[in-house]
Amino acid sequence: MMIRSGVVRATLWWGLMLVILLGGAAWIRAGEAGQPFFDREALILANAWRGHWLDEAFLGLTWLGSLWILLPLVLAAAALLWRKGRWVEACFFVVALLGASLLAHQVKDLALRSRPDLFPALTPVGSEFSFPSAHAVQVTAVAAAAWLVAARLAPRHRRWLLPALLLIVVLVDLSRLYLQVHYPSDVVAGTVAAACWVAGLGALMLPQDAAADA
Repeated sequence: MMIRSGVVRATLWWGLMLVILLGGAAWIRAGEAGQPFFDREALILANAWRGHWLDEAFLGLTWLGSLWILLPLVLAAAALLWRKGRWVEACFFVVALLGASLLAHQVKDLALRSRPDLFPALTPVGSEFSFPSAHAVQVTAVAAAAWLVAARLAPRHRRWLLPALLLIVVLVDLSRLYLQVHYPSDVVAGTVAAACWVAGLGALMLPQDAAADA
């Protein structure tokens, strides 16, 4: 019964994820996206806030969503979990990040949305395509996975961990707008889709009836 419940919940979460990503990609490919009002105005506002110290701050913060930073951190956390006999949580951490990253880049090749060009980009980008934001997807996947693992293994620390994780996700998301490399819709879709991906994965890999070793 527990396995069946996990499959149902995973199906619902992943169905919502596909609606967000594939629906967004179809909308963009249909030529209806262009530069919607909220996308354009947010980038104009971000440019208006330009300043030297913000440039430096967001250039540093944006790396928190990079696979070059997140993958070593996740592998290190997974190794520690594995050594403690928590191999399920270790695998969950790695699959959460790699699956989210792969999904983001596959959808980029479907949507084929060009990067914003209202203002010059302040940082190099690895792909010419914009939807969804891989940085937003990756940092959200790691944050959501960390939250679920903490809730399972160390529930007493959840109160302080959640605001810290949310702050990191928000700062990375804002950095992609400030640096003029993503539209707000790229970032919002990536963030929500990644949360759905990890929620579905957690429903399958982290059964709720398993006791946590505090």
